[in-house]
Amino acid sequence: MTGNHSIEPQADSGWAMTGVAFAATMLLMIGAFHVIAGFAAILDDEYFVLVRGYAFDLDITAWGWIHLVLGLALIVTGIGLFSRALWAGVIAVFLVVLSAIDNFFFIPYAPFWALLLIALDVWVIWALTRPRALRT
Repeated sequence: MTGNHSIEPQADSGWAMTGVAFAATMLLMIGAFHVIAGFAAILDDEYFVLVRGYAFDLDITAWGWIHLVLGLALIVTGIGLFSRALWAGVIAVFLVVLSAIDNFFFIPYAPFWALLLIALDVWVIWALTRPRALRT
């Protein structure tokens, strides 16, 4: 045997393609969830129950603006991710990490909702970091 083995590029996996499409869909949903929670907090300060003695006591309206801006950014990135653009994948991973951190701090205000969004964020990170997921 000689050492001349040709290595052919592998075709994109159907699983990777499906994972990216599903991650883009999840980004749109997560963004929409953030926008809804943001508007709820901005429009009605009493919508979320205030937690006394919480170490990260931020005004509910401030949480609302954080959710709203992050949600809009996630929606725009999700739309860009449908084209499998590398920039959208990199920004998406960054934004879902921010989303997970934001929801971690939001757990005392809406525990089930925040934990659900953290789980979705982790899944999106996993889907976007698979080999060949965003290769152009």
